[in-house]
Amino acid sequence: MTTKVVAITGASSGMGKAAVQLFAQRGWIVYGGARRVEKIPTGANIHPVKLDVTVDESNQNFIHVILTEQHRIDVLINNAGYGEGGPVEDVPISNVRKQFETNFFGAAELTKLVLPTMRQQTSGRIVNISSIGGDLYMPLNAYYHASKGALQQWSDALDIEVQQFGIRSVIVQPGGTQSSWGKITMDNIRKNLKPDSAYLQFATMIGDALDSANGAISATSADLAKIFYAAATDVKPKHRYFHSFSDRLVVRIARVYPRMYRAAFMAILKHQGKRSSR
Repeated sequence: MTTKVVAITGASSGMGKAAVQLFAQRGWIVYGGARRVEKIPTGANIHPVKLDVTVDESNQNFIHVILTEQHRIDVLINNAGYGEGGPVEDVPISNVRKQFETNFFGAAELTKLVLPTMRQQTSGRIVNISSIGGDLYMPLNAYYHASKGALQQWSDALDIEVQQFGIRSVIVQPGGTQSSWGKITMDNIRKNLKPDSAYLQFATMIGDALDSANGAISATSADLAKIFYAAATDVKPKHRYFHSFSDRLVVRIARVYPRMYRAAFMAILKHQGKRSSR
């Protein structure tokens, strides 16, 4: 039986790092890509490769290394991503482009690079790591939500195109996870605020709300790695994978009952505003 090969981006931290370890433990040959290659796990079956998904040559080299050494790729997990937070009015468009280069265009290019091999194999799986934020939204993260929404629509269209070749493209939608994502997002919100921004007080309120929410997060990166594995290996893959019922529920509410979702979110903001003013 041929040992399967998986390529995982964003492999130096959080869910990507945990996925590298899990796939390797289960006997897969794992290629982990990240800019901070020294932070990618090492061990049996793991091959760390330096990767910047915003650079064409880096993407091409990542896939070239795998195909040269293994001659196949069974699963590509497009996990690299981050949140470019801040008010729509304040975030520089150059940062918006970086957000889409990382969260969307990197995944698109890597997928284009592996599809010819997967077609020749008549099998393959593209696992795109989105977020519940691909369907719902919160202020000061408009560009992040837009990038994840784009990834989802692209993945769904791709799935229909490639299913005829034995390939599937699926989406994983994590919710809140114990990781550095929230801190990085808040750091970016503060970085992108102009010194005289009209949104300074609003950003403080949102930051307080996120801090409060972080205390209730129970999902770990290891938990999500198991969802990645299911998305990569299910014989009959789902279009969407969630960690919890609550994640699935809030996405359904946002999609099917948008006015209810907005009303609930505005009520939370109003409550947080009262707490922040005390």
